[in-house]
Amino acid sequence: MQTSEKGIALIKQFEGCRLTAYQDSVGVWTIGYGWTNTVDGKPVKAGMTISQDVAERLLKTGLVSYENDVSKLVKVKLTQGQFDALVSFTYNLGARPLSTSTLLKKLNTGDYRGAADEFPRWNKAGGKALAGLTRRREAERSLFLP
Repeated sequence: MQTSEKGIALIKQFEGCRLTAYQDSVGVWTIGYGWTNTVDGKPVKAGMTISQDVAERLLKTGLVSYENDVSKLVKVKLTQGQFDALVSFTYNLGARPLSTSTLLKKLNTGDYRGAADEFPRWNKAGGKALAGLTRRREAERSLFLP
């Protein structure tokens, strides 16, 4: 599966796009649509800038990687909305948190409702609940539910 336009819009809405590097809520250098990996081989750091075209390319690169992660980890059939919600979740947190989560365990046993109810638990950064993450997890949960 691939992320739909609705899923991409959700990611863009919550990540925002910043063309100058900044430190996120836990101090990680970030650029574009929440990108923290290297940019053309260079680590994201203070003073780095990119173009909108580069931000879009990084987003697409990240999507392919996280779509593959979700496809490998999930063992049950997904709707487009469920897939999009899980890709957004993984784009934000990474594949490792999903791979060890109760959300995934419940999902892979066919407990879709139980899995949906796990999204709100993932609203903290640096141990603190953040309003933006609370809103994002609720939007992902809504997209996940049929």
